[in-house]
Amino acid sequence: MRKLTLILGTSLIFATTACGGNTAQTTNPSNTSADRWDTVKNRGQVICGVSGEVPGFSFVGTDGKYSGIDVDICRAVAAALFDNPDAVEYRNLNAKERFTALQTGEVDILSRNTTWTLSRATSVGLEFAPVVFYDGQAIMVRKNSNIKSLADLKDKAICVQTGTTTEQNLADQMRKRGITYKPVVFEDVNVTFATYAEGRCEAVTADRSALVSRRTTLPKPEDNVILDEVISSEPLAPAVAKGNTKWRDTLTWVVYALIKAEELGINSQNVGQLATSNDPDVKRLLGTEGNLGEGLGLTNDFAAKAIKHVGNYGEIYDRNLGPKTKLNLPRGQNQQWTKGGLLYSPPFR
Repeated sequence: MRKLTLILGTSLIFATTACGGNTAQTTNPSNTSADRWDTVKNRGQVICGVSGEVPGFSFVGTDGKYSGIDVDICRAVAAALFDNPDAVEYRNLNAKERFTALQTGEVDILSRNTTWTLSRATSVGLEFAPVVFYDGQAIMVRKNSNIKSLADLKDKAICVQTGTTTEQNLADQMRKRGITYKPVVFEDVNVTFATYAEGRCEAVTADRSALVSRRTTLPKPEDNVILDEVISSEPLAPAVAKGNTKWRDTLTWVVYALIKAEELGINSQNVGQLATSNDPDVKRLLGTEGNLGEGLGLTNDFAAKAIKHVGNYGEIYDRNLGPKTKLNLPRGQNQQWTKGGLLYSPPFR
């Protein structure tokens, strides 16, 4: 496992109760002067806060290149603004650092598999863009543990990353069911999973997609199973700091453009050809009719630029999480509304 040697000996914290407080970081958002949109546009580059540790979402390869669905959201924004998907600087942030980095202006966008919650949208000071991945929290155990359900985890040690909704959801579910357990919490996601890999926890919990992703990095992935029980709903969305309406609108409508493009059958391969389409929906999205981009301070073909360089939502999903990847995550709720999923874009008009 990557960074396995970093592991133990650091902040191992045992607690013996099913109670857990609200660990969301609550600070006053610092609305720094002008809208972030102007800062980014003048800089010529987007600074994007990511995890960098979760394959399929944001991960740094051995070549030093970033990949993942969270990374591609940042690339799409850069493409829409600068016609250059590489005009992005990535900064790895752990769960505890992420909100402060956004509030202080260290990063322009937080695109780091972050759950959209009420407290984060109010007291923490985030403005969320559309959900880019609908997830749910689950638990992974070793196949030979004979653990089949949450009830089987009574008095067992469960590794969990602190400062996350994951920690809170676990506490809520165990308290609701009257199950005592030993939460073993860490700030660093690598340490969390490494501790589990070394057998110091009987289970580890995270978003289901993260467990599928992390299982591929364990020494023997096939020896680990993810329990069927899903204990929460986790809408994951990118966000900007509150008070930057123009910047929030840009991020929001770039994400919607990727979703709408898939619905309309526009992809990175045919976007140039479809620029001559007579379909009014296609014409408005690609900016060959109307002036929707100007309303965002962008060129009217901003969506076409994002699609050309990064692809539509379906292409992004397949490239990072789809059947040709190690993760092979079924689309499920992340399908278009036309196929029974939850993805839906407001009209481009």
